[in-house]
Amino acid sequence: MANEDTGVGPERTPDGRYIVVDGRRWRASDPRIPENLRAELVAELMRARREVRPRVQDAKVALGERGDPWWEPTPEGQRVRLAAAMRTLLRHRDGATICPSDAARIAGGEGWRDLMDLAREVAADLAAAGAVVVQQKGVPADPATVRGPIRLAPGPFLSL
Repeated sequence: MANEDTGVGPERTPDGRYIVVDGRRWRASDPRIPENLRAELVAELMRARREVRPRVQDAKVALGERGDPWWEPTPEGQRVRLAAAMRTLLRHRDGATICPSDAARIAGGEGWRDLMDLAREVAADLAAAGAVVVQQKGVPADPATVRGPIRLAPGPFLSL
């Protein structure tokens, strides 16, 4: 039902402080906000809502709750889970680096060492996509040529 005063938007309570959607009352936006600024805030809200879904998906896949069953992993399913684990850990650590072995421990359990080569491949793929930066001793490194221990930092295209 439209707002009775303007005919636009959802129904409002008589005091204008709440909107009513499917019988539920929700706090209305402050009507004193200038329209151009309100439009910016609404656009940011919509962007944030779009970003939530991929983050939830990554966390669920990393936990083994989505994607291939964790008890019957496939090679592609392991790649997907490793990538999801890397992205999720990097987001959670808020700018701190992670070790690819962290993701391997998540996806491989006790047999995590068997996944280390695959974890490094997945890290290289994520680096190519700009989601991570491969580092060695705190300096960006080429994942194709680096040998020895590496760390992963958030890349420019990893939404934090």
